[in-house]
Amino acid sequence: MILRFLKNWTLPLAMITGTLAYFFFARIPFMVSVKPCVNGLVAFLTPALIFAQLLLTFCKVEVHELRPKAWHGWLLLFQVISCLVVAALLVCCSMQETYREVFEGMMVCLISPTATAAAVITDKLGGSASSLTTYTLLSNLLAAIIVPLVFPLVEPHADITFLVAFLKILSKVFPLLLFPFFLAWFLHTFVPKVYHALLGGRDAAFYLWAVALAIVSGQTVRSLVNSEAPVLVKVLIALAGLVACCVQFYLGKRIGGRYKERISGGQALGQKNTVLAIWMAYTYLNPLSSVGPGSYVLWQNIINSYQLWKKRKKKLKS
Repeated sequence: MILRFLKNWTLPLAMITGTLAYFFFARIPFMVSVKPCVNGLVAFLTPALIFAQLLLTFCKVEVHELRPKAWHGWLLLFQVISCLVVAALLVCCSMQETYREVFEGMMVCLISPTATAAAVITDKLGGSASSLTTYTLLSNLLAAIIVPLVFPLVEPHADITFLVAFLKILSKVFPLLLFPFFLAWFLHTFVPKVYHALLGGRDAAFYLWAVALAIVSGQTVRSLVNSEAPVLVKVLIALAGLVACCVQFYLGKRIGGRYKERISGGQALGQKNTVLAIWMAYTYLNPLSSVGPGSYVLWQNIINSYQLWKKRKKKLKS
């Protein structure tokens, strides 16, 4: 009974665990001495967990299935247009600093590329991991081009050049995205026994993602708690992240549904690389705008938890 409950509510439990873990280490005095060790462990575990879960997921992906599709183009177009509209609003309209931070938080949530681990949830929901992987590559290339071109217009103080920013964004994403893919291909070609052993891992990638989610949730809560901004401002920016999240999941599903890829479309547009988005907000925009992608972690995983619950309920009925 307990195991079934843990399995059915993995993502919400992971978020709650991460949140409680943060307050445990932050508020209990005798835990202060172990904080450096915990921070070092977290810094190592996060990329290691993502690498492992992507490797397990990519073992199910065939190379010939990685090709651009029509719905990819529509989603990329939405990301570009929505980002440019918000940027134009920020450049052309004079508004209070509080509202600028809200719109900047929304803008970075809109242009942020698809999360590297989105293929894990897509596969769990029954979508196409190969289509999602293709879009992840394309959306990261798009962000690497658009962000250095547009964001400095919004906040001119950013002094990083386009080429440096382009390479920096790619360096933060592509190694973690491409290395597991090439390793999966290598194992499939040259070490088939190991490949088939990994292929039989069933839901291992999903549970690895849950552990990573617990860590990310704790980091998100830490950034929100430690922010010195007024509570009302943080709430408004978080709500902007919620609006961006709901709109993107909805449009992704609608557009993907027209091409019989409803699940993949929703995950491609809705699930974001929030770690990269937070870095982009700190680098180019008002640092407070990072609350937007920070809160987005919670919103997108609440939606994913609901989708998994619906899928499980539908499976039980059938």
